[in-house]
Amino acid sequence: MKLYRIKKSNIDNKGRGLYATMNIKEGTKIIDYIGKIITNKQVEQSNKYDNKKPIYLFTLNNKYTLDGDFSWNIAGLVNHSCEANAQYEGKGLKVWITAQRDIKKGEEITCDYGFSFDKEDYRQFPCKCRAKNCCGYIIREESRWRLNKKFAMSNKRKSINNFL
Repeated sequence: MKLYRIKKSNIDNKGRGLYATMNIKEGTKIIDYIGKIITNKQVEQSNKYDNKKPIYLFTLNNKYTLDGDFSWNIAGLVNHSCEANAQYEGKGLKVWITAQRDIKKGEEITCDYGFSFDKEDYRQFPCKCRAKNCCGYIIREESRWRLNKKFAMSNKRKSINNFL
């Protein structure tokens, strides 16, 4: 029996997601992330990989990238969450999704997409996960402090202006 099923997502209201069909223990490999292995040079030269639209790329090493933008890559349906219950792992030219904590039956399987913080472009990928720690944008956990600091400084200026 598969550990997941596809159904309408609670996060991506226009799309679908993967949901646990049974309780999944932490550390369990859930699904392989499959696609086409391309060179990093192909990524740089192709208009397909424009950051202004969704892309499904994993840099595998300094020469190769995995392009998962294919309908047969079911793992591509895993949505981003700021409180992810799964994570991407890889070795060699393979990538898979593993439970990073126990996942309950019926729970949507989510990962942190790991987007870096770019102060010019971060707004193009709003986050809809509704987690308590959601910063509002799809930015990797290690970089969210930059956005939180930016909003804290913005709110501090508003408070000072209101006081004056």
